[in-house]
Amino acid sequence: MHYLSVWASIIRQARQIFNSLSTRLHHLLLTIQHDYDLSCGAELPPTNWQPSTQTMDTGESYFRRQEEEGEYRFNLSRGMGTQAMNFLDKYHPSVVNHDSPDRIPWIKIARENPPQINHYSPIQTPWDKIAREDPPQITLSTFAETGRAESTVPVLMQRSYTGKRVVSSALADTLARIDFGIKLGGTLYTIDSAVISVLNSYIVQNLDFGIAYAFLRPYWNQIDTIEYKLRAQEKKDREMRRSVLVDGRITTRHVPARRVWDLYANRVIPYWVACEHPWGISHAWVDEKDRVNVMTPINGYEWPVPIPKDTNLDLIRIEMLNLGVKYAWLDVLCLRQEGGKGEHLRLEEWKLDVPTIGSVFEMAGNVSDRCWFRRAWTLQEITQNPIIGGKTGDDIMEEGVRRRFDEQLTSLREMRQRNMALTLVSEMQHRVSTKPLDKVAGLAYLLQTDSIPIYDAEQSAADAWEVLMDAMGPRFRTPLLFYYHEPGDGRKRWRPSWEQVMTNKIMVPSLTFFLGWVNRTDDPDADCYTGYHIESANVQGLSEVQTEPTPRQGELVLKDATEAPRTLKIVA
Repeated sequence: MHYLSVWASIIRQARQIFNSLSTRLHHLLLTIQHDYDLSCGAELPPTNWQPSTQTMDTGESYFRRQEEEGEYRFNLSRGMGTQAMNFLDKYHPSVVNHDSPDRIPWIKIARENPPQINHYSPIQTPWDKIAREDPPQITLSTFAETGRAESTVPVLMQRSYTGKRVVSSALADTLARIDFGIKLGGTLYTIDSAVISVLNSYIVQNLDFGIAYAFLRPYWNQIDTIEYKLRAQEKKDREMRRSVLVDGRITTRHVPARRVWDLYANRVIPYWVACEHPWGISHAWVDEKDRVNVMTPINGYEWPVPIPKDTNLDLIRIEMLNLGVKYAWLDVLCLRQEGGKGEHLRLEEWKLDVPTIGSVFEMAGNVSDRCWFRRAWTLQEITQNPIIGGKTGDDIMEEGVRRRFDEQLTSLREMRQRNMALTLVSEMQHRVSTKPLDKVAGLAYLLQTDSIPIYDAEQSAADAWEVLMDAMGPRFRTPLLFYYHEPGDGRKRWRPSWEQVMTNKIMVPSLTFFLGWVNRTDDPDADCYTGYHIESANVQGLSEVQTEPTPRQGELVLKDATEAPRTLKIVA
C-alpha cells in the first residue's frame, strides 16, 4: 500500500506538470500568433479579448518534448503555426531551424537562458491595460508644442492633431523614472513591478520617456521577452549592414534606412526597433543664410539639424500625423549630419546610407514642399503617389502649384521609368547640390546597377563617376558610347568623363531602340561591345603619328545597302 500511494503521488505530480506545460505552450503559441498580427499592422486586441484557438491557424496542434544536445524542442504541426513561424523567422532567425528531415520548422528553446513565456492572464498589470484598453484621444496643439498661436501657422494641417497613442513633446522630454507612471489623456497608469527591470535599463542611462516609449510601445504586450527580442533584432540588423558591403560596393539595393522618426514618440530610433518602412519626407534645401542648425531632443542631440528658419520640426510632426503617418524619414534628422558628437561615425555610415537613400522612396509615398525640382537628391525621391505638404488653404494658388507640380513630376516619372542613362544624366545637369560628389551619388541608385558604389566623402566627383560607370549594367553603358562622339578624357576613351557629362548637351532621342550592350571583361581596363556592326570599311588618316597628345582624326569609308559610298568622320 505504501508503494501504491507513492506511485499515485508521482502520477499526480506528473499530470500537474504535463497540464502546466500544455498551458504554457498554449499561451506561447497564442503570444507568437498575436505578436505576428501586431507586426503586420493589426490593431491591438480589445479590452475583452481572451485567448482562443480561433485566433490561430486552423488545424490540430501537438507538441512533444525531447532532449537533444541540451535543448528542448517543440514541434508544430503543418496545419498550425505558419504565421507564427514566419514571425519567428523574421525576428528570431537564430531560434528557427528549417533543416529538419520532415521539413517541419522547429522552435528551439535554449536550456541555458530561455526567454520567459508571456501569459495572457485574467489578472493584468497596468502595463497590460495600456496595451489592451482602448487608449484615450490625445490632442497636440501648436501652442502646447511650440508656444505659437494656431492662427499664426499658415499650414492648416500643422495647427493641431488629435489621435491615440501619441505623446506630447513635454512628456517625451521627461526623464524616465521608476515612480513616474504613464499619464495618457488624464488617465494615470502606475508602473508595475513586472516592467521595472525593463525600464531600469533606460533609467540608468538617463534616457527620457520618449525613447523608452518608442522602444517599448511596439512590444509592450510581450514585456517579458522584449529585451531578448530587441537584442536579436539589433544583431540581425548589424549583421545585415555589414554583410552588404563587399569590396567597396553595396551588393543589394534593398537596404532599409538606418534610422526612422517615430512620430508617436517624437524620437529618432533605429530601424530595427520599428521594423516598418517609413514615409519619406522629400524637401528642398535653402541657402545657408536662410537656415539654422537646431539641436533637438528628437534625435537625442546627436547632431545639429539644418532646417529653414521658418520651419519647426514639431509642426512637421503634427502635419505628418494628420496624414496618417506613424514612422517617417527626414534626411537631416535621420541621416547623420556634420558636426555632431558622433562625427567619427558619419563617414563610415555614409558609405552605405547615402547611396541607398532611394530605397526609402522606392516603396512609399513622400511629402514634398517648395523649390523641389532643382535639388540633386530629389531625383531619386520620385514616387508614384506623392503628397504635397504645406497646404495653406488658398485653393486657387494651391491648384496652380499642384498643376505645375504634376506636370513636371509626370515628366520625371516617365523619364525614370524608361531608365535611360542619357535622360537621367541630362536631368542632373540642371540640378544643384552642396557637393559635386552628391550628384554622382544621386544617380547611383537610379541606374539600377548590380551593386551600388559606396559613398566615399574623400572621393572626387570624377573618380566616383568612373566607379559608377564600371558598375553600370550593359544597357546603360551603351548610350554613353554612341551619343558622346568625342573621346572621353577620363580613364577609358570610349566613355565620357564626369566633366563631359555635366557640360555637353546631348539630344536625347524621343524613341528608344536597341543599341546593343557594352559588357565588362575579365580585364578591368577593357570592355567589349555586342550589337550592330559594320562588316567591311576602310579607315583613313589614323596612321599618322601625333606629336601632341591630342585625339587622331580620320575618315571611315563604307558602302551602304545601295552600294553608294559613305564617308564618316571619326576620332580615335
